[in-house]
Amino acid sequence: MSASQKTMGHVFALFTIAVWGSCYVLTKNMLAAGFTPIQITPIRMALAYLALLVMRPRFLRLSWRDELMFALIGIAGGSFYFFLQNTALTHTYAANVSIIVSLSPIFTVMLAQLFSRRNEKLGKFVYVGSLVAIAGVVLVVLNGSLNFHLSPVGDLLALAAALAWAVYSILIKRYTEQYDNFIVTRRVMLWAFLTGVPLMLLTDGMPDLTPLFTQPKVLVSWLFLAILGNAVCFAIWNIAFQRLGVVVTNNYLYASPFVTLLVGWLLLKEPISLMGIAGAVLITLGVFLAQRDKQAA
Repeated sequence: MSASQKTMGHVFALFTIAVWGSCYVLTKNMLAAGFTPIQITPIRMALAYLALLVMRPRFLRLSWRDELMFALIGIAGGSFYFFLQNTALTHTYAANVSIIVSLSPIFTVMLAQLFSRRNEKLGKFVYVGSLVAIAGVVLVVLNGSLNFHLSPVGDLLALAAALAWAVYSILIKRYTEQYDNFIVTRRVMLWAFLTGVPLMLLTDGMPDLTPLFTQPKVLVSWLFLAILGNAVCFAIWNIAFQRLGVVVTNNYLYASPFVTLLVGWLLLKEPISLMGIAGAVLITLGVFLAQRDKQAA
């Protein structure tokens, strides 16, 4: 693979993290309109699927084994991941959830060593960079507050969400190397929608969709979350997986809390402390150290 292709892999990962970190602010608009976190998930997936169908009006012919695998991928990285993360927020503090979910790259390293040793050869810089970035995540999420509370149910749910994303990362890489990433992403969105609807109906029920079409702020938020946050960014994130490896790509997830902090400061006037700035420096250093490991690609 050429150096320019790897460089674009880093660009795709950085762009995706910038968008995903911004999704927090847009999600607030939908929550304020009366949608619950669990209801937002299938709504996003449905529109993402339609957007990807327009982008790539072609279909995959899969064996039943591969179709079952896509169903598992859709659950791990879609419906189940968002269900666990959103439910965790109802049982514990947002700081706990943010820090614990940001441990996903560590789980990815573990799974990569167990199941992808031929493709994911890791050196010391990945581990050192991960530890430095985790320290930065903690500082960014706390952002000047030293209050961190344990809540067994919520914290375990957040831990399960981090593990679910790591499973998604490992499983999806095989298909990013075989098929068009936009078509692969569309199939994942389809299964995330099909499995997300039952979760929604069993918990919060069917939402009132009227605000999506009557409130411009809610409509813009929905379009941003579904088309950019899901359709486009999931696809180019999968391309980054293909070019950089799942471990190196997932290390960029450490920067997500800082992006959310920055967007909250710009749009919601939320304060940033010196602790948050120090955390951002550590995150940047950690990701840089992880990328130095040439074997991790």
